[in-house]
Amino acid sequence: MIPDIAQSGPAVGQWQPQPEVPAVMLDHVSKWYGNIIGMNDISLAISGGVTGLLGPNGAGKSTLFKILAGKLKPSQGTVRLFGTDPWKNTAPFARIGYVSENDALYDWMTALGFVTTLARLYGYTREEARVKAERVLEFVDLKDVMNKEIGKFSKGMRQRVKIAHALVNDPELIILDEPLQGCDPLARTTIMNVIRELGAMGRTVIVSSHILEEIERITEQIVILNHGRLLALGNVHAIRDMLDAHPHSIALSTDQPRELGKAFLDHKEVFGVHFPVEGKLIIRTHNLGALHADLPRLITDSGITVTAIDNPDDNLESILNYLTGGSD
Repeated sequence: MIPDIAQSGPAVGQWQPQPEVPAVMLDHVSKWYGNIIGMNDISLAISGGVTGLLGPNGAGKSTLFKILAGKLKPSQGTVRLFGTDPWKNTAPFARIGYVSENDALYDWMTALGFVTTLARLYGYTREEARVKAERVLEFVDLKDVMNKEIGKFSKGMRQRVKIAHALVNDPELIILDEPLQGCDPLARTTIMNVIRELGAMGRTVIVSSHILEEIERITEQIVILNHGRLLALGNVHAIRDMLDAHPHSIALSTDQPRELGKAFLDHKEVFGVHFPVEGKLIIRTHNLGALHADLPRLITDSGITVTAIDNPDDNLESILNYLTGGSD
């Protein structure tokens, strides 16, 4: 059961978002702390569905989110939320749900009590707040434990409580700062499903991570930041297409690496093999997709057992290296 966005909530003055404008629009936005640059001249527009914000630690992801949530004011540039400058009219902030990276929950409260209390702060009556809290807790799959103390929750459950509290005001823009960090595989899958469903509902969801695989499982639309700068914006597959001409590695674990290496040397997409350690074969290629398509046949034809296959450079670090012009 998903949040009932059709239900009316507390009035937000007479303000209404401008029609047919992005939910988020930044125009040459920078933020610095003394001599430290947190964001450097970023311009972008985001609206509808899920967008993944990728970048290593210190890339500026949390700074961007705090600016969008009204916790920080940009040092220069303009920010528009739903077409409005939130520093001149704060009404758009009421349409945002924000989950910070920090885990600041009241462990002595139940999940239901915590989310209900926050709903009351939005102006709902006691009964309205409880109904909305129950609805969002069910949406994040915590209905069965909503009367349990938060202090007894796992990391993944605590993250879902934070997401529930961010949804209780029926926001149109949802900001999730590293929501999968520290979660076990089951919790990660549950949270990813929640994020994808929110995007399918037409909400604008921005979710950050420093792990490429996480974002790829949620969305194809990505923004990449590094050292406070915008490096790329668009479809993750388009960025991977750019990387096809960039040398890639495939690592195979086998007890016969040299014999297996011989089976790959004649392949048109392979330009080299080497053996870094015992039991490991590294294959070098300029066409990762084509070689992966032939992997099962080549391994089967060789008759050699392979116990693991990995792409050591198919990650965020490799993409950043390529986009910044570094060596592979």
